[in-house]
Amino acid sequence: MSKEKFAYSIDQFKEIAQKTLEMAKHLGATSAEVDLNEGLGSGVSVRKGEIENLEYNRDKGLGVTVYVGRRKGYASTSDLGEDAISDTVKASLSIAQFTAEDPFSGLAEPDQLAKELRDHDVYHPWDISTDDSIILARECEQAAFDVSSNIKNSEGASVSVQEGQFVYANSNDFMQGYPSTRHHISCSVTAGEGDQMQRDGWWSTARCAEDMESAKTIGALAGKRALAKVGAKKIRTAKVPVLFESTVSAGILRHFVSAVSGGNLYRQQSFLEGKVGESIFPDFLSIEEDPFIQRGLSSASFDNEGVRTKKRAVVTSGKLDGLFLSTYSARKLGLTTTGNAGGSHNLFVRSPGATHDFGDLLKMMGTGFFVTDLLGHGTNMVTGDYSRGASGFWVENGEIAFPVQEVTVAGNLKEMFKSISAVGNDVLSRSSFQVGSLLVESMTVGGD
Repeated sequence: MSKEKFAYSIDQFKEIAQKTLEMAKHLGATSAEVDLNEGLGSGVSVRKGEIENLEYNRDKGLGVTVYVGRRKGYASTSDLGEDAISDTVKASLSIAQFTAEDPFSGLAEPDQLAKELRDHDVYHPWDISTDDSIILARECEQAAFDVSSNIKNSEGASVSVQEGQFVYANSNDFMQGYPSTRHHISCSVTAGEGDQMQRDGWWSTARCAEDMESAKTIGALAGKRALAKVGAKKIRTAKVPVLFESTVSAGILRHFVSAVSGGNLYRQQSFLEGKVGESIFPDFLSIEEDPFIQRGLSSASFDNEGVRTKKRAVVTSGKLDGLFLSTYSARKLGLTTTGNAGGSHNLFVRSPGATHDFGDLLKMMGTGFFVTDLLGHGTNMVTGDYSRGASGFWVENGEIAFPVQEVTVAGNLKEMFKSISAVGNDVLSRSSFQVGSLLVESMTVGGD
């Protein structure tokens, strides 16, 4: 990537934010908040060794939210000139005049704002040239082709280098921001031929390039995964144990996060409404939120409203202890913000004493379905009903027997959470939700 860096410094962002807040107050806002951001980066992708895409990105923006009493208005601009910012503030105030009063709107309370800020080591620029990015992408793809001559085609390999910075400020005397980075390498290939062509891939992402898996490792895993799917077939409909690979298990538990997040709760659109203090997982499973992990993908000392974050137990020995609330959703529910405006922070599934590796989980399952891919969006957050297209492998006597495709897995999330019988230690570090493979006692697998 080019060594050219940000057009603005954090201090310059703070000066702009302060002037914007003063302008909003002068024009009639009771209170206001400002978000300034800038991003830059590059991305390359190759397919069969040839350059397919070469992209550079650079953008910046300012968003301002004003409150006139309990009326709210928002406007944004990509022009950080004084006239453009003035027009943006005026536009947000104009919008506020036409919105209904909302007794729950407004800034976070001053005593909830972050005072102590930690360095989470999230800024690691990757000074890799475009030519070297292309070489790395080709190396990744070639590693996939080298797995087998039966890997016939490629959907490409890519290398992405991104960095950004932001400042958030509000009229309750909060103003903070910092830079961060996120880099990515991926590969996807096709194995087999005719009606037995199968696609799969692998990827790695991290704040720091040295924390990613190597390009060759990513390519080789992509090739092996695609090759393993060749010969996939349907199975008969059955109710069997289901093992969700660590690549998809985080997605299962994100439904839990959604169900205990403020928006769904105050709209009464959650199957876990009113469940705080109750057991929703088996007693060997706990979930912890830790915003202070070094180089964490979701580390932060404050949320999108400046509210301080904290390390906390969300689930303890199966019991629901915590929700994910912003200032607005907390007020709607008569509760206090949890510092989760903008979403959850680093989440860790803990299973004390459990050291199950993948082989252990297969043996514990005995005969059943091992899921490696999920398709579609068949989740009802009100009832918890769950049905997704899936592919993976049929397992017999604790051993993988053959690949499976074109089936569905169905159940109810409340029952699925309670019937988790084991958690694997095969945790992937490429997500903000750290969890290994999950073994569920019984689900309906729909096939022929």
